[in-house]
This record gives sequence, C-alpha cells and structure tokens, in this order.
Amino acid sequence: MIISKTPYRLSLFGGGTDYPAWFENNPSKIVSAAMANYCYVNVKELPPFFEHTIKATYSKVESVNNVDSLEHPAIRGCLKHLNIRNNITVGHDGDLPARSGIGSSSSFTVGLLHALYAYKNKQIDKRQLAKEAIYVEQVLIGENVGIQDQIMAAHGGIQIIHMNGDWKTEALNVSEDYMNEFESHIMLGFSGISRIAEIQAKKKVDNIKAGLNHNLLTETVKLAENAIECLAKKTNMSIIGKLLDDGWRLKRGLAEGVTQNWIDEIYNDSLKAGSFGGKLMGAGGGGFFMFIVPPEKQKEFKQKMKSIKVWVPFKFDRHGSQIILK
Repeated sequence: MIISKTPYRLSLFGGGTDYPAWFENNPSKIVSAAMANYCYVNVKELPPFFEHTIKATYSKVESVNNVDSLEHPAIRGCLKHLNIRNNITVGHDGDLPARSGIGSSSSFTVGLLHALYAYKNKQIDKRQLAKEAIYVEQVLIGENVGIQDQIMAAHGGIQIIHMNGDWKTEALNVSEDYMNEFESHIMLGFSGISRIAEIQAKKKVDNIKAGLNHNLLTETVKLAENAIECLAKKTNMSIIGKLLDDGWRLKRGLAEGVTQNWIDEIYNDSLKAGSFGGKLMGAGGGGFFMFIVPPEKQKEFKQKMKSIKVWVPFKFDRHGSQIILK
C-alpha cells in the first residue's frame, strides 16, 4: 500500500489573483502557507478476485469496471492522466472537513497524483506535481480553480507565488523565531457551514473576464507586495492583522455571495473581541475563519466568540506532500 500525506492551504495575501484569466495578463503575487493538517490518500493494487476492477472509498464507496464510470472527478481525472485503467483501490481520509475554504479538493488531487506516481515506482518533484494537479483540475475536470491550492499542497511552508503568464515559487525568507511568532497568533475557527467553492470561483472568473474586478484585483496585488515587505521586516503582528483585514475587505467585493450578513457579524465580533484582523478562508460563503490574536488573549477571545463552535490548533507545515508509506 502507498500512503501520501498532503497539507491543506492557508491563503494569506493576494488570493483571487491566481486565476489564469487574471494573471496571464496581469503580473501578480500571492503569499500562502501550508497547514499541519492533512489529507491522506492510500493506493493499492486490487487483486483479481472481485467483480469490479476499480474501488474508490471517500465519503462514499464506488466499485466500477471502467475508469469513466467513476463519479469522483479527481479520482477519474488522475487515473486517466496516468493511464491507470484497472486493478486499483483508492481511499481517502482527512483531518479537516471538505468544502471549508482550506483547498481540500486540490490537496486530494495532489496527494492522489503523488501516491499514484509512487505506485508506478516513479518520482516527481514538487513543481511538476503542482503543475500536473493544476492540469487535472483545470483541463481534465474543467473546474474554475486557481493555482494557489495545488502549489501549496505540493510545496508546503510559506511561499511567495510569482505569476506572470507562468508561475514560480519563492520561499518566504523569515527567521524561525518570526515564523513561530506568526504561527502563535493564528487562530482557525470553523463557521459550521460548508459550501461548494466552484460556485463562488465561477462568479469570480466571470467577473474577471467581464473586467468587473480589475481595480479590486490590482489593489489586491499591491496589498500582497506590501505584505511581503512587512513580513521581511518582521513587522509587528498587529500590522499583519490589519493587512489581512484590508485584504478581506477587498475580497468581499470580488463576487456576490463571498460574504453574507452572518459572516460579517462573526468577523465584526472578532474585531470587538480583540482580533487584529483576519479573513474568511477560501472562495467565501462559509468554511473556516482565520484570526490574528495575541496568544495571551486567545482564551478570552474564544470565550467571547460563541458563534465559533470548533477551534483547530494551528501549525505551519514545512514539507508539502509526502509519501509516508510505500
């Protein structure tokens, strides 16, 4: 059996500029991180004792004889991409819920591709792994997804993603002490609402193609560049929180439905409770909130934020997708 372990994504600055419809004509930057919460994918050969030749186990179980019969789009796309047509079992488990703004679908795609390459006794580097995951999601599946999630799932750490037609990564150059300070200020709270990111993403892409988001995305790029400078200078976390707050206020205007009244209420309550700033993760509409809160105030902050039912301890992932069993 092959098992891959792939982190989820924590978007920090520049989100929304990673759609090809935007960055192919507008040089942009994103600052993004990987979380030490993981998607696990297992792959093994299916013996010829069963009536089916492919088995996929996730939130449901599929047993089929033809890869085209698979309902799960990423499993179908990855198997076809690597020309694996039969005698295989794919299984999935995860630390955090899907459809919650943490890039879980892309983490799954990256993790599955990584496991399938190991299954075929082949190695793949991080950049190529991200590129092939992007290809599967954008081309083979035809989803309205950006490129940030796949890149972070493959690479891990805190990355600056430079986009100008193509893309490249640059590890954020900060000291371990400052990274630990940043980490200690991050709080993740689940809203309790899951949503389908594709719906919000399509609205954003449509708005980009119609030229409706140009000013907002231009400001988002400038904000990301400012944040990179501030992080490099080890700026106080109160300033980093304010930059995240600025980014969230820009993001709210990218498409109808990114925010709703209940989301605004939770976010405004967080500022009153002592947060320096934060954002709703992912495409919007629900999922996880991220807040920047001084460690000594976090216990009191949780007590005040009664609308958040589940808190997830936060750590950065340093490694990206890994094969942990072969």
